[in-house]
Amino acid sequence: MASILAFLGWLGRYLWSGWAGAAGLFCLAAAWQAGHEIYGSFVLPSPLETGQEVARLIGEPDFRVAALETAQRAGLGFLLSVAIGTSAGIAAGYSFAAMRLMRPVVTVILGVPPIAWIVLALIWFGAKGGTAVLTVVVASLPISFAGGLEGVATRDRALEAMAKSFGAGRFMRLRTVTAPHLVSYLFPAWTTTAGSAWKVTVMAELLSNAGGLGGDLASARALFDIPRVTALVLAVVGFALFTEYVLIQPLRDRLEQWREAGRPWGVKR
Repeated sequence: MASILAFLGWLGRYLWSGWAGAAGLFCLAAAWQAGHEIYGSFVLPSPLETGQEVARLIGEPDFRVAALETAQRAGLGFLLSVAIGTSAGIAAGYSFAAMRLMRPVVTVILGVPPIAWIVLALIWFGAKGGTAVLTVVVASLPISFAGGLEGVATRDRALEAMAKSFGAGRFMRLRTVTAPHLVSYLFPAWTTTAGSAWKVTVMAELLSNAGGLGGDLASARALFDIPRVTALVLAVVGFALFTEYVLIQPLRDRLEQWREAGRPWGVKR
């Protein structure tokens, strides 16, 4: 019962903390409305008109199928880039030679624009879903790699040496000493990776005509259907916000509960 009450208390605090973010979104909506007042609906539909178009899109079966396709591609690309990039970054963080070897390679990969990877993927895989997945992995992997690398490289080696002197093995030191510090670097990297995954997936679908929300966006652009274009963009932003604030941030908050002890209302030392 106590654990349930503690979870409900955490959930209430997390939901209440969302008011600040909501205020920022309302300010953005106000700026959007101001732009609509200046340029009109033909150039920039109002937030209300876009919201009505989104509601109409949700009722279309084709939109739900397209959204599912995009979500699957973005999710697969995100998971692959996080798994490969984080693992490689952690391994490089423990080896100075590997760090010096892999950093220039990651810089080269990061320096290539995503549009170039899309063109190459189109040549290699054709206009299929694999193009979007590969582009997401290549474009987002360096971000997760940098997070894992910096998290391990900046760990407290004195604290790790103390744990080793008390007989803690390599895995125990990784779990109790390095991992709590590593989380502070990984989650910002993963958040950026998730947002990049949605953007790159839609861009790859649009250029490769591989269906999904990008394909729907390409059709709306060809028909010059501005309300549908803005509604699709708003839908993609909504999916990105859902990924960050419903999936990633709650997990981070739960894993970093030890920080409560350092706050004024936490455990006194």
